[in-house]
This record gives sequence, structure tokens and C-alpha cells, in this order.
Amino acid sequence: MIGDIKNNEQHKDLAVPIPSTADSDSAREVIDAIPDYDDNFTIEKIIQKILKDDKQYDMSKIISAYEFAAKAHEGQKRSSGQDYIIHPLAVAYILLELGMDTDTICAALLHDVVEDTPATLDDLKKRFGQDVAMLVDGVTKLSKIPTNTKEEQQAENIRKILLAMSQDIRVMIIKLADRLHNMRTLKYRPIEKQRATALETMNIYAPIAHRLGIRAIQEELEDLSFRFLDPFAYSEIDHILETKKEEREEFIVTIKERIARRFKQEDFAEPPMIEGRVKSIYSIYKKIFLNHKDIDEIYDKYAVRIIVTTIAECYNVLGLIHDMFRPLPNRFKDYISTPKANMYQSLHTTVLGKEGIPFEVQIRTWDMHETAEYGIAAHWKYKEGIRGKDKMESRLAWVRQVIEAQQTSDDVEEIVRIIKTDLAPEDIVVMTPKGMSIDLPMGSTVIDFAYRIHTEIGHKTIGAKVDGKIVPLDYELQTGQICEIITTKDPDKGPNRAWLNIVQTNDARAKIRSWFKKERREENIVEGKAELERTFKRYHIRVPEDKLGEFLQDDFKRHNCETLDDFFASIGYGGVTLEKMIPRLKDRYNKLFGDQPEPENNNLVRIKPNGGRSSIVLDQITDMAVKFAQCCNPLPGDEIVGFVTRGYGLSVHTTKCSNYLAAKQRNDPEEMNRWYDIVWSENSNTQLQTSFEVVATDRVGLVYDISAVLMEARIPIVHSSSRVLKNGNALFESTIVISSTEQLKNLFDKIRRISGVISVDRSSI
Repeated sequence: MIGDIKNNEQHKDLAVPIPSTADSDSAREVIDAIPDYDDNFTIEKIIQKILKDDKQYDMSKIISAYEFAAKAHEGQKRSSGQDYIIHPLAVAYILLELGMDTDTICAALLHDVVEDTPATLDDLKKRFGQDVAMLVDGVTKLSKIPTNTKEEQQAENIRKILLAMSQDIRVMIIKLADRLHNMRTLKYRPIEKQRATALETMNIYAPIAHRLGIRAIQEELEDLSFRFLDPFAYSEIDHILETKKEEREEFIVTIKERIARRFKQEDFAEPPMIEGRVKSIYSIYKKIFLNHKDIDEIYDKYAVRIIVTTIAECYNVLGLIHDMFRPLPNRFKDYISTPKANMYQSLHTTVLGKEGIPFEVQIRTWDMHETAEYGIAAHWKYKEGIRGKDKMESRLAWVRQVIEAQQTSDDVEEIVRIIKTDLAPEDIVVMTPKGMSIDLPMGSTVIDFAYRIHTEIGHKTIGAKVDGKIVPLDYELQTGQICEIITTKDPDKGPNRAWLNIVQTNDARAKIRSWFKKERREENIVEGKAELERTFKRYHIRVPEDKLGEFLQDDFKRHNCETLDDFFASIGYGGVTLEKMIPRLKDRYNKLFGDQPEPENNNLVRIKPNGGRSSIVLDQITDMAVKFAQCCNPLPGDEIVGFVTRGYGLSVHTTKCSNYLAAKQRNDPEEMNRWYDIVWSENSNTQLQTSFEVVATDRVGLVYDISAVLMEARIPIVHSSSRVLKNGNALFESTIVISSTEQLKNLFDKIRRISGVISVDRSSI
């Protein structure tokens, strides 16, 4: 791959997002080297921008909003040490660049006064009108949410974002501009805050900017987030691009001049505009490192954009480009006839110049260009404004679908997953046998495809053909494939519960849950009750059956359930995730029943016929010190033995431990009498440290990808490191805190799916 990456000592401990002091210090050094962002925003700069714009603004209202905000924020400072008023001025300037209307600019200047100063919404309503107050209220509500836990607060915050988008999209556009300026100045925040904010931005705000079609904000948010999440990889790519800057600029100029000369020979209504650029750093990162490709294998890192007057000219230009340069096979996309979900339209083709360097050409009209750059904000930029509301209603229908699908969930991971899949930047287009095109997020399966066609087709699916060949139901579809769904006529046939773990789209998952909710209530009640009992047993929650309804009453209301059976049914069909409720339920249990004595267990020790030695039930020993051997890191689920050490209690080993196997081989009677067969108690919820090793093909971003899996699974990291092996592969080692071999197996399965991973195995500390 890229030699200087492999040999770079800085890269062996890619920090993000591992909470290691050394890694954090290294990351801080890289982040501190980020140049200060030019924050020279004043009301004069805002006025100059307005005067240059052809659009009509109410200047006096904007100046009045600035004066109100400046007085309200007087004396307040940002983390950078600057006066706080710099921030609302910067947000207003970003919105001016998007061409937003007067009330949006005023709301941007005032967006923090209700939250951070004594000013009230009534003050704003009296001074600036209902519209401005409504916009400020919409933004303020996103952060002032009374909830029980941080997770619930984040989940509710995301819901508020979606709700604000569905009611008035300007609230979300203000929020995006606010987040963009905060990201530009994020280096002044503590490193833990940097990572948390960057991760939220990458998972939530950048996908929303993409779905709204605001390319400039999306790409900058992604690049800034990537810079803080993996500063080493960002610096590496930036360095690679910088070293070839002159060569790159010369290449783009040469291509533009060659195309311009050819265009002079053609008859255009107006001379086409020809632009050249290099893809964003994060875009290059995804294409190179996540797909394990060399930078020379990325065909569209250089891009030339040609803007013409009519659609007919777009296709005419496409023919000219293919006549001038050799098109690469399977690299043509027609987003004019089949627009993307965010209404993006353009022709894309990748061609090879005489220099042997591939580059992408994008061809579009001016209207398409404005939509591509400004997305939904183009409604205000080009004077549609609120008059374009009917058109915007159809473009925002997907927001309501997302809201409806996750309205009762308090599982923040589930909601974030919904955002990441339903608003995913990468989409695929799959065709039905009759030629209808279906847009789906990348990674969607044939079941997702079936439900996207029609709910009943999804329910009755029993098989599928892709390009004429039978495929399994978990088959991941690709753009351009033709998918035929095979259904059953059996009226009693319906979806399988296992499909909930197969489908990728929230729409399909919601429809499957809805079917089980309506059609299998009794089955759901039985399954939900059994799952509740298993979970309570695992966490030592022993609520008397006659008090269970009262104990869970708050959760009934939270999940819109009226009876205990309704709640059991919700658990059974997947509408309620118990694991996310356990911290709250455990606290409630301790307050109500914490003083009750633990039930007696008469089986603390049971004799096994294995050599007459005792079998001890671990976690029920009260009179002996127990420690877990670091030579083998036993976990609940492992077969275990115990070694009694004089003065130190019982040391727990796995039956595969090298020390135990060596003792068996020595077969010293005195030594063997100190080994005991022991078992885990059934309700053990012990949290233990264990270590593992990942061997993978060396690439930038590997540690970030592994760490992201650990963070998503909420697994604490005690230690981690990585290095390059003599054979050129990378070795990632980590010590984590985990509860069982089952949890570890699930973790390993996820890590094995990471690009380039060769093996994952447990190891000693």
C-alpha cells in the first residue's frame, strides 16, 4: 500500500477513539497543530455580504437582532477566549452564503439568547415577530430536554431534530450552520468533548446535510469530524495531497483548457462553465482506506464539473467528453433520469486522459447545480422561500417516516442506526423485473427490497432471484441488479423474527415489528415475559409477581402500554429493548426492594464424581477470596477450574489454560489436590477483563474501525496498542471489560467483518 504510512511510528497507536493517556496526548499534539480558523466576523461583514447579494433583506431588522444579541451576550466568552457574539455572527454569515431569508438570519443572530441569557421567547416575539421566535424556540428545544439519563436525553434530542425538520426545515438549516461553526472551532474544547461532538456530527448532522442536499456543509462537516476522530489518518491524507499539489493543479488546468478548446467548436446557448476540484479528504479516505485501495486506484479523486443551460446540452457534452477521452467501463451514472433521494441530478462519467490519469466528469444544468450545492436551501436562495412549501412537503416525507418508525424508542443506538441507514450518503438503485427502480441504503438485503415494493410482498417473501439466480434472504444488493421476489400464497405465512437481524432499513424493520404486534400477540406475550424473566434473573432483580405491574408502571407509559400484557407483547415483537432499561430498573429495584435478604442457596458446594473433588459454584462463595488468573482471562461461559493458593484464596483458570494443562501433565498428587472443578452460577453478571488480538492488513483507519465497533457495543477499553509486524500486517492488541464468552463472540463476529481483518483471537494480558 502506501509505504510511508506503514513505516510511520506515529501511526502505530492510532488513538481515536481509544481512551489512552498516551494516545490522547498524541492526538492532542496533532489537533493543536490545526491552524486557527479565521473568526473575524462583525456586523459590518454581514452588512457587506447583504449589499453584495441581489436578494432583498430587511437590513434594519437584522441590525436590530444583532444589537439585541450583542447586549444579551455581553461579557460572555467562548472556549477560544473570543467574545461570544462572534459565534452567532458566524452562523448568520454561513446562512447568508446559503441565501436564507431575513427571519432565518435574525434567528441565527438570536439562536442562543433564550438558552444562555435572561432573554425570553416573549421578548423575541414582541421585538421580532412570531416567525423569528418560532425558529429560535425550535433550535433551543433541541438542547433543553428534561430526561432521566444521558442516553434518553440524546435520543430525545435526535427526535427533536427530526421533529423540527418536519415542521420548519429552516430550524434544521440553522442547526447545521451552528454545528458547522462549532466544528470549525472545536480544537479549543477538551479532547473528550472533541471526540463526542465529532462522532455525533459524523453520525447525525452530516447525513442530514446530505439528505437535504447541502453538499458544501456536508463535506466540511465530514472533513472536520474526521480530523478530530482520526487526526493521524487525516494528516496522512492531507500530506499525500499536499505533496502533489502543484502536479494536481497543473493536471486540472490542462484538462479544463483542452475541454474549453473543444467546446469552442460547438454551438451552445451559453458558454459552459468548467470547474475542477479534488475530492474531500474524508471522501478519499472512504474510497482508499476503507476499501483497502491504493490512492492511484481511486478513479475519481480528480473531478471536472461542466455546467450548461439545458438537459439536452448535458447529453451532448457527455458525447463530446467520451469522444475526447476514453471512458472507463462501468463508471457511468445517469442521475438526471434517475435522481438521488435528495433530488441530486447530474451525469457522472470517469474517463482516462492522455496522461493516463483517470478523472471524473460531472455534467449538469445550472438549476441542477444550485440544487446540488444548496439542496433544499435553494428554495430561499432563488426566491421560492415559503412559497415552495408544497414542493418541500414531498421532499421531507422521509423525515416523517423516520419519526413514526422510532417514536416510542428510548434506545439511542437504535435511533442513531436509523439515522445512519435511512439518511445514508451512499444509496443503491435496484430494478424490479418490470423495470421499476427502487432506491435503498447501501447494504440493503432482498427483504428490504421486498418491503420497499409493498408491505404485503415483504410479509409473504419466501425467496428471491437476483439477475436470474436464487440468492439467500440476507443477500446484500448492489446498484444495477434486477431483483425478483418470490412470494407464497399461504395466508398464514408471515415474516420470521430472525429477519429483524437481517434487514438494514428502518422501514422494513418497523413493518416486521408491526406484523408481529398485530398477528402474534399471544406469542409475543409469552416470548416477552420469558425474556423479561431471563433479563431480571441475569441482573439479580427479583420483583414479587403481585408487585410487577406497579414496578413497571412508569415504563408502561413510556412505551404507550396500558397493561402488563401489552408491555410483554412489546418486548416480544421487539418494540422494547430491555437492556437499555436495566440501569433505570436496577436503580428503582434497589430503592424499593434493596433491603430484602438474598434468597438462600443450599447448593454452594456440590460433590462431583470426578476424582471426589468438590465442584464450587462461583459467585456464591462468601468465605474465600476469589481472583481471576491473567494467564488465561476466564469469562462466564468458559469451562473453569480453581486452584487454591495458601493465604490467597481461589485462583480461577480456564480448562484450556497452559498452567492447568502443565499441572495435569506433571500429575503431582499433592498439587492436583489443590485444583477444584468449579462452575459459574446461573445468574452471574460478573464483569471481567480479557484481552484479544486482531491481525489485519495494515492500513490507515484500521484502529479507528476496530475502536468504533467497541464504542458501539459500549465495551470499556482498559488498554490498546497497535504495531506493524515483520510480514507487513498490522497487530492490534486490546484489553477490555466484558461479561461473557457470548458477548465476546458477538464482538469478534463484528470485528471480523471489518475490511482487511485476517484473524481475531483471545490472548493473555
